[in-house]
Amino acid sequence: MRILSFTKKWDKLKQSEFTTFRFERKDSDRGRDWHLNETVQLYYHNRCKDREFLGIAKIINKFAEWTGDITEEEAIADGFPGGIKEMRDWLEKAHHCAINWTTPINKLTLKRVTPDK
Repeated sequence: MRILSFTKKWDKLKQSEFTTFRFERKDSDRGRDWHLNETVQLYYHNRCKDREFLGIAKIINKFAEWTGDITEEEAIADGFPGGIKEMRDWLEKAHHCAINWTTPINKLTLKRVTPDK
């Protein structure tokens, strides 16, 4: 079971069903991108000493869209009250580079299998 890690304790993580945006995995050309119906472990700061297990979830929807097509409403629902500009700024900071807004990004909808902590 693969790990889906978060670097911030988003309010959405308390919900039984929520969405998150993820760029394609670097090994997606070998079929290793996130898959519909895949069960994943949710962690906060997975690669740090202070990592925290948040539960198990199933990917119940996967939709690929261009990063430039993310709507204001989607950005706010994803945890960015400032909307798409705040989300874009965060993505660029998190990925340490300017984001090409024609790059595909996965919109994953997750449903908890175990209750949140």
